[in-house]
Amino acid sequence: MRNPCFDNLLAVLNREDPPRPTLFEMFMHTALYEKLAGPEYASPQDELGEMRLLIQAFQAAGYDYATVRGSAFRFPTGDQAMKKTRSLNDGSLIRDHRSFEEYPWPDPAEFDYSRLEKIAPDVPEGMKLVVMGPGGVLENVIDLVGYENLCYMLVDDGELVKDIFAAVGSRLVRYYEITAAYPTVGALISNDDWGFKTQTMLAPGDMRRLVFPWHEQIVSAIHAAGKPAILHSCGNLEAVMDDLIDGLGYDGKHSFEDSIIPVEEAYERWGSRIAILGGIDLNFLCRETPQLIQERSRAMLERAKGRGGYALGSGNSIPEYVPHENYFAMISASLCA
Repeated sequence: MRNPCFDNLLAVLNREDPPRPTLFEMFMHTALYEKLAGPEYASPQDELGEMRLLIQAFQAAGYDYATVRGSAFRFPTGDQAMKKTRSLNDGSLIRDHRSFEEYPWPDPAEFDYSRLEKIAPDVPEGMKLVVMGPGGVLENVIDLVGYENLCYMLVDDGELVKDIFAAVGSRLVRYYEITAAYPTVGALISNDDWGFKTQTMLAPGDMRRLVFPWHEQIVSAIHAAGKPAILHSCGNLEAVMDDLIDGLGYDGKHSFEDSIIPVEEAYERWGSRIAILGGIDLNFLCRETPQLIQERSRAMLERAKGRGGYALGSGNSIPEYVPHENYFAMISASLCA
């Protein structure tokens, strides 16, 4: 187990070359967390116990941080949160102006964020927390409205759509303002899937008009606290990459897929302008041998050596179906590079 040093991730996010290869992952899964952390941290009974599990697991794997939630703040969605695809409209809660007014909009300031302070004694020296959001601006609007419903609503009632985005976006801005202020927090992730395999979920013009203004405020809130802002967003974002780099000002981009753009190509195209995080494709990570996974991971680290702005990790996350030996092959490349 190597000693954590959050300055390594800060160097990556500043597009510098860190003193040693640096890892990045947004989240893994409980069985892997418990395997990494050890039995004494398994089956946590409260939120601090869960955070201790995450901290120990991330440290054991060689990360310089652990990702956590800032509080229990979220937008109530009922059964809609359990849907397997965002294209379904069943269970949508906001359909018109009346349902918009009746929806129980939560106030992020009324939630308890003290976990970010109470956990401080358990954060190893040199390590920081990286706070994730309760979904993002577009994701939460789609959860509340339904994807197809939202597309129709854009034509039928544009003012209502604008009001919904404002109600969601303003609350997420406040969430990040609150969490960014804690000394234990070193960076923050705005996790908001914007696209699918071929394009953005909404037309680029609608993204710029409805989604991006709130992300600009999120980034500004994070930067105002002197901390870097990371965007996790799946899908084909080529049409809006200039927006998220030059307009919104994100410091790092996470989530890459070989069938859209391999991380090697993404690094060559955008790595001089924004930190590229992760990118070892999940399909590759699941199907290939540990040897090939380690070779690709080492090659990616070598590609970025001396140039900076890259941290090694998966293209998205480490779900349960990723073989443990394949995950370990990936992260072990950081010890060999």
